[in-house]
Amino acid sequence: MKIAKIETYILRVSLGKERFYSSQCVFPERNSFLVRIETDDGFVGWGEGGQYGPAEPVESCIKHVLSPLLMGQDARERNKLWNVLYAHIRDFGPKGSYIEALSAIDIALWDITGQSVGLPIYMLLGGAFRTKVHAYATGCYYRGEDYLDYQKNLKALQEEAADYKAAGFHLIKIKIGLLPMEQDLERVRKIREAIGPEVKLLVDCNHAYNGFNAVRVGKELEQLGVVFMEEPVVPEDYEGYQMVRQKLNLAIAGGEAEYTRYGFERFINQGCVDIVQPDIGVCGGFSEWQNILALAHTKHVMAIPHVWGSGIAVAAALQAIAGIPSLPHTANPVPLQNEPVIEYDKNRNPLRDDLLNESLVFQDGNLYVPDKPGLGVTVNMDKLAQFCQQ
Repeated sequence: MKIAKIETYILRVSLGKERFYSSQCVFPERNSFLVRIETDDGFVGWGEGGQYGPAEPVESCIKHVLSPLLMGQDARERNKLWNVLYAHIRDFGPKGSYIEALSAIDIALWDITGQSVGLPIYMLLGGAFRTKVHAYATGCYYRGEDYLDYQKNLKALQEEAADYKAAGFHLIKIKIGLLPMEQDLERVRKIREAIGPEVKLLVDCNHAYNGFNAVRVGKELEQLGVVFMEEPVVPEDYEGYQMVRQKLNLAIAGGEAEYTRYGFERFINQGCVDIVQPDIGVCGGFSEWQNILALAHTKHVMAIPHVWGSGIAVAAALQAIAGIPSLPHTANPVPLQNEPVIEYDKNRNPLRDDLLNESLVFQDGNLYVPDKPGLGVTVNMDKLAQFCQQ
């Protein structure tokens, strides 16, 4: 089962007037970077990586540095190949484009291995604790040409949140951090009014604050029943994470901008978070996900993959989450209390909803884990070609 061909694809879909904003930037398009690996006996694996910036550097890492090392190797030797590639690139830096490229390759190799033995990846990871995963809707971004006029947008914001509740979501994650704190808190209050007390509310700051201001905002969020505060400070500010976590009575989450077990070791061991969020397409793929999960659970920290990108990224996250034991174990696991959940971005995303030959199944507030071999999904090549031309 030798690697015979490696192909890369940069996908883009313009959002036009549906563009949206987080605290950090505008999202004028949906984009993705995919790698396709084919073996000499006809197996094809797909991987995804590099979701946080231009895909061209990640593609270059694969084309010019990593692919020559992979050609002719046995695609099933995932751990060996991961370590060979990492040893080759570690002098270039343990974060960023090279690790994202390695992540995409690793996912594709696990996809091939699962297909070769007729098993979904969650079986290769040791088995499924669940076949469906409770999903939280991510939405309530800043929208429109007048996105800074928060008062003008409050009614639409409430309607959006209410729609998520009506669709069966029991958890909703919203964005804060772009506006002055008082205005963002008013947005959260209006959303809480729209969804009532029974829906759990999560916030994502996208590292908009320093430690002092994150605590100020967090104290108000506690009063609004927010149970989860994601990326309150910049990824480098470990001391800020520690301070925020110590002073607030809600779960602190982060880690989507961290890479490999070596980065997560300090992030976890220094007590920065209650919930760590590695992205399978960024942190090092499934091979490194296993190491990060072990580190997190050793410190009794929940590990829930971050998800952003195409249907390949969502399928990879579902496979990983299927294999996470509840922490701690109870006879009746409760979503987000001790049971992992999955992010389901509700902004328009053709790369997730139209790219695959198989539809991701959402029902009764849950996303179902694909149970076919490998990732359990395949790419529609006609759609792929369409998205690569935009």
